[in-house]
Amino acid sequence: MTTNDDAAPRLTLLAFQATVPPTPTAQDRDAHVARLAAMVDRKLEKAPADLVVLPELSSIDYSCEAFDQLASIAEPPDGPSFRTWRNIARKHRTTVVFGMAEAGPDGFHISQVAIGPDGVLIGVYRKIHIAQFGASLEKEYFTRRPGLLVFEVCGIKVAPIICYDIRIPELTRTLCLRHGVQLVLHCGAYARDLSFYSWHHFAVTRALENQVHLLSLNRAGEEFGASIFCPPWIDETCPAPAFGTDEEIRRFTVDLTETAAVRKTYTFLADRLSDYDDLPLAGD
Repeated sequence: MTTNDDAAPRLTLLAFQATVPPTPTAQDRDAHVARLAAMVDRKLEKAPADLVVLPELSSIDYSCEAFDQLASIAEPPDGPSFRTWRNIARKHRTTVVFGMAEAGPDGFHISQVAIGPDGVLIGVYRKIHIAQFGASLEKEYFTRRPGLLVFEVCGIKVAPIICYDIRIPELTRTLCLRHGVQLVLHCGAYARDLSFYSWHHFAVTRALENQVHLLSLNRAGEEFGASIFCPPWIDETCPAPAFGTDEEIRRFTVDLTETAAVRKTYTFLADRLSDYDDLPLAGD
């Protein structure tokens, strides 16, 4: 575990804004994932990290052409993509969270898979809110399977959510306030449609209102990009670092000393009422 001078938990995070080419076949998918894994391997050889994160559906292209081939390119959680990332997790004693199209008994799911430093499957988060607006075309191909995934890395509680999930505040609120999540991994595939501009506003708001670190990670490319890493407090002196459109791997630190300081200064969470549902309307 990485700690700071006050012994508060801290972790090092590698965020991979990855390019995803067309993946019409399982062979194309596997070659693409092998390339990504090789890039992460080289990065970790230079300096270790506690957690590696990749975007939504990082194993396959986000397109009708790819989704039409889900019968052959979707995988079980322990399929070829898992085995490739398991090798990276074991070799570098790191946790890996990657996106894939999952083939399940009840249909296809958009899933984030978490693998521990021992190479063991930690769990799978399946996208709860299926998007069908702008460039999104998921309801024609994917089904939801509601459920949460919370796990620890270096003593820090972590939870993945996927793309459209960020726009539903109850999900992140439940993760952070009921389950104590301190780092939200928001993995997306945001194309530059009419909904693209508002995405950052949702991510920043979720980080600020819950006073947590939040990685909002997109795929790379001229029509994608612009990933951001949100600390628990953001202002003109403390911005949220943003990516461009190029493929790149960035290193960030999540330090719970920062979280504690923000919550002490800005007492949003402590000042909440225990219940808002039964507040009377004026005049009642």
